Amino acid sequence: MLSGLVKAQTDLESDIDMTIQNAKKGIYWALNNIPEKKSKLDNDLIDEDKLFASVKLSKEINGIKVEATGFNNSYAVTIKLFRSNESLIKDGFIKTKEKDENSEEGK
Repeated sequence: MLSGLVKAQTDLESDIDMTIQNAKKGIYWALNNIPEKKSKLDNDLIDEDKLFASVKLSKEINGIKVEATGFNNSYAVTIKLFRSNESLIKDGFIKTKEKDENSEEGK
């Protein structure tokens, strides 16, 4: 009986880990697809006819908010992330304005 319980816990842990990984994929997708002009972005990520993440991105004052829900079997995990414009620029997710780039080229 104890070994059955351990296997069930292991399977549950594995399913939850996969669900978290799918939510993370949604976060990374959103960070790599920040729209320049739109203030909101909603997208479902589907692979092999299965929904693995639902992503919402909204631009806020001085940053963005990302909400990604990962799915796996009957599990769902939501991760909410807030990032400032400065950290997005520093990490390379958004580029500085063209004026800044042109002034750098003229040096």
